[in-house]
Amino acid sequence: MDLLNALVEKGLRRESPTREEALAVLATSDDELLDVVAAAGKVRRQWFGRRVKLNYLVNLKSGLCPEDCSYCSQRLGSKAEILKYTWLKPDEASKAAAAGVAGGAKRVCLVASGRGPTDKDVDRVSQTISAIKEQNEGVEVCACLGLLSDGQASRLKDAGADAYNHNLNTSEATYGKITTTHTYEDRVSTVQQAQAAGMSACSGLIAGMGETDEDLVDVVFSLRELDPDSVPVNFLIPFEGTPLAKEWNLTPQRALRILAMVRFVCPDVEVRLAGGREVHLRTLQPLALHLANSIFLGDYLTSEGQAGKDDLAMIADAGFEVEGAGTTTLPAHRADALAAAAGGCGSHAEETAGGGCGGHGDGGGCGPCGDGGAEAEPAAEPEPVAAGAVAEAPDADGVRTDLVAVRRRGAGTDLPPNA
Repeated sequence: MDLLNALVEKGLRRESPTREEALAVLATSDDELLDVVAAAGKVRRQWFGRRVKLNYLVNLKSGLCPEDCSYCSQRLGSKAEILKYTWLKPDEASKAAAAGVAGGAKRVCLVASGRGPTDKDVDRVSQTISAIKEQNEGVEVCACLGLLSDGQASRLKDAGADAYNHNLNTSEATYGKITTTHTYEDRVSTVQQAQAAGMSACSGLIAGMGETDEDLVDVVFSLRELDPDSVPVNFLIPFEGTPLAKEWNLTPQRALRILAMVRFVCPDVEVRLAGGREVHLRTLQPLALHLANSIFLGDYLTSEGQAGKDDLAMIADAGFEVEGAGTTTLPAHRADALAAAAGGCGSHAEETAGGGCGGHGDGGGCGPCGDGGAEAEPAAEPEPVAAGAVAEAPDADGVRTDLVAVRRRGAGTDLPPNA
């Protein structure tokens, strides 16, 4: 296919496709899907080989957010029955992080609900970063705390944060339909503050919120212009009790086309397969490894993911390898640029950005969520959802609960984590 040949040639030269070419990728048929995956896979392998970086989420503070992001289970007015708890102590967060590192994660993503951190919150997170790095040599830490105020990015950088995640989520034109309590420009500003402070910037999107192909292309081109080191691609998890609970718009094939389009537009950037992969890709998850070079290990913020051991088996069975701690994730030209921006600190050359935080882990952005919180209520471990389960039909209200399992283990509970 002439289109795919042209896109591969551009990707190998680090050139972006045109908007028309990006739209054409999304418009390809299911019969052409394997050709699309194979073409984008050539670009992925050029810049990242067959390595898969593992990232691990620690939800420092869950629920009761004052923001109204429609996709988020922690939003103002959410009726989703998620865990709600206030800040984990540094030692608790470090213990949670250690489980992910033991499972092979190179990066720990520290996420807290809320519009943005107070200066006291930044102090608290700084202590947590120190505790994690003291107990886990060489681990990368990404913070995802919402909108930043002046000076906070520099303080996080000085505390040892390697990266900062804040997603754009959707196109500027449609952002106001998803969130009204902050603006698209607020999000862009926070990513730019992280970059200015010398941290690796991570910013991505959420697909499946009812957006058009044009919206998807718009947000990915906006991300290309913003130039984060990492782009997490989340697929909406329609939590019961949120405004988007009935938005089941994705098929595994469409999810793969979206990932391929992101790879073509951002050829040399870490593309992270983030929240919702188990829900929407299901048995086609291994194909996504030919497009994304980074995933989350185990559970997400408020939802449960595929078992960590199954993540590792999937990577091996698909012919890929877990990226080692001593391996630089980013291509040399990006790693060198990041090191220069960070003042020549070599440790920052081993980043992927993250969303290091990676995105969000619940099919929503890491951004604003929850300012306060009740203590967690330990709950019985729910029946696991099979990673390859076939989706059942929606119930009479258009809600589907068969593929979404609310997290009841790990951080904020007395149950061991999934890592």
